[in-house]
Amino acid sequence: MPRTRIVVAGAGLIGRAHVAALQCSTTCVLAAIADPVPETSALAANCLVPHRSTLAEALELDRPDGVVLATPNTLHVPQALQCLSADVAVLIEKPVAPDLASATTLARAAGPNARVLVGHHRAHSGIMATARKVVESGRLGRLVAVTGSALYMKPDEYFAAGPWRSEPGGGPILINLIHEIHNLRMLMGEVVAVQAMASHAVRSFAVEDTAAITLSFASGALGSLVLSDTAAAPLSWELTSGENPAYPHQNDFDCYVVAGTRGALAIPTMRMTTYRSEEDRSWWTPFERCVVSAEAIDPIARQMEHFGAVARGEAAPLVSLGDGIANLRVTEAISAAVRSGATVRLDS
Repeated sequence: MPRTRIVVAGAGLIGRAHVAALQCSTTCVLAAIADPVPETSALAANCLVPHRSTLAEALELDRPDGVVLATPNTLHVPQALQCLSADVAVLIEKPVAPDLASATTLARAAGPNARVLVGHHRAHSGIMATARKVVESGRLGRLVAVTGSALYMKPDEYFAAGPWRSEPGGGPILINLIHEIHNLRMLMGEVVAVQAMASHAVRSFAVEDTAAITLSFASGALGSLVLSDTAAAPLSWELTSGENPAYPHQNDFDCYVVAGTRGALAIPTMRMTTYRSEEDRSWWTPFERCVVSAEAIDPIARQMEHFGAVARGEAAPLVSLGDGIANLRVTEAISAAVRSGATVRLDS
């Protein structure tokens, strides 16, 4: 069967990761790279595919089955609409849109059955898939709480290379937090209210470098999440999961703990503690301990195989447009809570 033809639009860091995934794919093939930067032609030549200056050119000349949008956030909605108008499936990198209003515009135009996959690649992680199975199995009992951390140290050159990251529109709440929100929604369900505080005391930028967030879930469970891009700590998904070789793997640390009425699961080490029975539940009773086995896979590669199936009409998107919008809505609510100092509800 012919392989599914995919154009990658945007040849930055994440765009190149998608290109690499396509080069290893058994079901999809890179059809072209679209990027206005002339130097991208060297990457395209190395991959033996055409370089197109615009997405419109790639859609017309290369006639792909799907397009990966790894372009700046402000381009996501207009370019997704281009793809849908051409009846081409689209994988939109997170965030799905720069703001909730434009995301809603895209959803209305796309309709409920659009072939749109949102690029929250951790949804394709073997670790997260196993964690969700543990939660759904009931082995932890009724979920009570989750604690999370996204603590890392971004070097000075990160901000020198992109000065916008230190100005309004940058900062870890808008750039990084949406990944954590999707993970917590996968584990705990929908967020109905948030509180948050933020600080820029270390870097003194116009945006935060640290935030502390409280979340209320529809189930009644509560969560806390601490976020910082100036903390020298090995407590983030990037460092603990080992899924991205660009980061040094800290394999004995966790960034989430999910606690229920019968047990708790630490993620990503997958160390689980449970009581033997309902009658044994007491802080005086020793826990039974085990490590749950999780498949080590490249989530970007698995996401690409899934996108190919979505493009061919063989699968519904694992991360739908609605999911992407829900993640964006929570992130915007957290920003609003920081500004107001008040609880922001999402279920009204």
